[in-house]
Amino acid sequence: MDEMVGNESLPSISIVIPTLNCQPTLALCLDSIIEQDYPAEKIEVIVADGGSSDATLAEFHNFAGRFRGRTKNLFNDLKTGEAGKAVGINKAEYEIVALIDSDNILPTSDWLRRMVEPFSDPEIIASEPIEYGYRPTDGFITRYCALLGMNDPLCLFLGNYDRLSVLTGKWTEMPVKIINDNNYYKIILDPRHLPTIGANGFLVRRSLLTEFNIDKLDYFFDIDFLYEVSLKKPLKIAKVKNSIIHLYSTSISGFARKQRRRVRDYMYYNKQGLRSYPWKSLVGFKLFKFLIYTLTILPLFAQSLIGYSKKRDNSWWFHPIACWITLWEYSIAVLTTAGKPLPRE
Repeated sequence: MDEMVGNESLPSISIVIPTLNCQPTLALCLDSIIEQDYPAEKIEVIVADGGSSDATLAEFHNFAGRFRGRTKNLFNDLKTGEAGKAVGINKAEYEIVALIDSDNILPTSDWLRRMVEPFSDPEIIASEPIEYGYRPTDGFITRYCALLGMNDPLCLFLGNYDRLSVLTGKWTEMPVKIINDNNYYKIILDPRHLPTIGANGFLVRRSLLTEFNIDKLDYFFDIDFLYEVSLKKPLKIAKVKNSIIHLYSTSISGFARKQRRRVRDYMYYNKQGLRSYPWKSLVGFKLFKFLIYTLTILPLFAQSLIGYSKKRDNSWWFHPIACWITLWEYSIAVLTTAGKPLPRE
């Protein structure tokens, strides 16, 4: 009886997953959703596909046949992940929208229950895991990103990240007010210094998305959404003492391609007037430090050594390479950008 009462009090969840040729990782993601001990009738899983040519949609249809909750297969003609999120948000019908990427794995069966717990506090608008799950069997780049607490090493120098970093012992270096509340931290954010919150396991009240007309937009840029909200009301989110696995990249060339896409897309959408968060206010000396560390390279090896001393994993030695790739891709984009995003094909 207690379990039934508990289930009745749980909010309904729309899980939005943008996809594009991601069958191997999507299979793992969907399996982890099926394994949740959350009542299936309170979950809808929405896949917004950008025109996959592999077995991505077949994988989703297979999942839909096994899953007891509601499923939706939508077409994302703009292809990008941000556009896919917008498509899914537009068709979401349940109380909480959970933005899960196709390369995410929910590591425990109680993951959804733990993530929705903070929403019993009416002041909490969103929740997010405080760390990336580390697994020694994952590829070296995935392990590196999990230990570093971010996918872009430039964020380490800017201090703008949102997952626990073994290297710094912090989950962000942005000025935030933190209240410890048992299973999660209640975070009060400064709109001028927002951590990069909003992806890889981000849950938000659908009523807030509707209030700010996010369900009417072509793209969902997470940090821009939080910035727009912060201009009108206090930003209070929960960092849950929980993790999510992010299978980031299987090769150095794949890592480089993602960095290239990240900067090219940002520059393009910023030029179109679609980005609003004032990133330039975070740069200055911190960017200069990144340049000096990367060009002289020895400080990067020192950081790798510090990381290795805290968690013995050879993936730390990818750090200098990751910083050099980031500097190269970002520099080339700034110097030669054609003013358009990279093709998704």
